[in-house]
Amino acid sequence: MVLMLAEDPCVSQVAERLDVDRKTVRLWRDRYVARGLKGLEELPRSGRPPTIDGLSRCQVIAVACGKPADFGVPFHQVWTLDRLHEVVLKIQRQNGGPELSRSSMIRILNNAEMRPHRMRLWLHSPDPKFRDKVTEICALYVAPPSGAAVLCVDEKTGMQALGRKHPVRAPAPGRPGRMDYEYVRNGTSKLLAAFNPHTGEVYGEVREHRKAADLVEFMEELARRHPTGDVHIVWDNLNIHLDGSERRWTRFNSRHGNRFHFHYTPLHASWVNQIELFFGILQKRVLRYGVFDSLEQLDRAVLGFIGHWNANERHPFCWTFKGYPLQRGRQAA
Repeated sequence: MVLMLAEDPCVSQVAERLDVDRKTVRLWRDRYVARGLKGLEELPRSGRPPTIDGLSRCQVIAVACGKPADFGVPFHQVWTLDRLHEVVLKIQRQNGGPELSRSSMIRILNNAEMRPHRMRLWLHSPDPKFRDKVTEICALYVAPPSGAAVLCVDEKTGMQALGRKHPVRAPAPGRPGRMDYEYVRNGTSKLLAAFNPHTGEVYGEVREHRKAADLVEFMEELARRHPTGDVHIVWDNLNIHLDGSERRWTRFNSRHGNRFHFHYTPLHASWVNQIELFFGILQKRVLRYGVFDSLEQLDRAVLGFIGHWNANERHPFCWTFKGYPLQRGRQAA
């Protein structure tokens, strides 16, 4: 504007050429005349004075960090935004502070990255030997003893044979597949399985019960499948995995020349067992949306998938543990 006015001092023509109001041209002309180039800089702006003070913001966050019962809100395990707003207003009225609107309260929570109405599951291992146990198991995955077999063993319980009262409908353009919400319970099965983290092979047996006797029979079959050499078993701390008063695994091992070595995952850390990865694949591919009108159907589907996996898809998982610096480079278990 200033350069154009230097060539042509007509305010109207400059405003027309720049498509701005004539008042705008006069404003910047007068500021340049009064202060030179300094007049073309932005002036400090006061802005709208804050209506919510720091104390009110802290009160919102403090209440959101507490439990509803601590503020006289019964039968609420987590906050709802409505109940939280009611408590905040009550506190502000008692203290004579400004009343916050619901939207202002939500903005304060968002700025603090707080979602008091949400709850996520969290699992912490209290095992004092967590590091030692994880290091031991990861060493088996990365560098197993020469000539030894490593097997990750666990049970997948609660596999439900759920039938549907009405047929499942396939997806169509603009419409997802649909499954009727009414189901028919046809019983449950238990899968005992062993995963070889170095070959990806899975051996599994479907059983009606998951008792110590069932597990011993399963382990006897594993012993027959691995007749020579040491066998390292990775499993969790389930009661039937422990020796117990019957000393079941001591006696089992003595029957097989003490070739079996049992490695227990840390407490609340069964995810260290790689068979959980295979169970996740089985759940997604077979069980989640499967329709089974009988236990036999369910059992055939589970064992059929294991057979398909071993014949066509088996592979070691690229499994890494990042809890602390343990391995160097890529782990291919």
